[in-house]
Amino acid sequence: MSAGAGAEAGEGASVVNGLYIFDIEMRDGKRGQARGVVVLCDGRIMGGDSYFYYTGSYTFRNGKWRGDMIVNQHTEAVGRTLAFGGREVSCGFSGDYFAGGADIEGMALVGKTSVTFTARLTLQDAM
Repeated sequence: MSAGAGAEAGEGASVVNGLYIFDIEMRDGKRGQARGVVVLCDGRIMGGDSYFYYTGSYTFRNGKWRGDMIVNQHTEAVGRTLAFGGREVSCGFSGDYFAGGADIEGMALVGKTSVTFTARLTLQDAM
């Protein structure tokens, strides 16, 4: 099901198109945290933080959503060691969405290391 189709089909709430703040915590494989912004719009994901930008897609149905993203570094992190540093990283996620935000659990493949992560998205401005 494409983003937006659930609401049109009368299946309940949809992932709201808009600008979100996100907080990510990486767990197994590598440790780290990030905070940034992401735009969700009609099944597309675009956003970033201080060092990385994200692009991808998502689908949803009945309060659950899933998607995938590619993460690329845009700024050198002088004096810092970044979990995804210097690599293009593929991520997959799934979770729950609700009025005003969403929660996800996912996995990123960083070289040969799998990194699990959780994130909370909070809607800042609907489109």
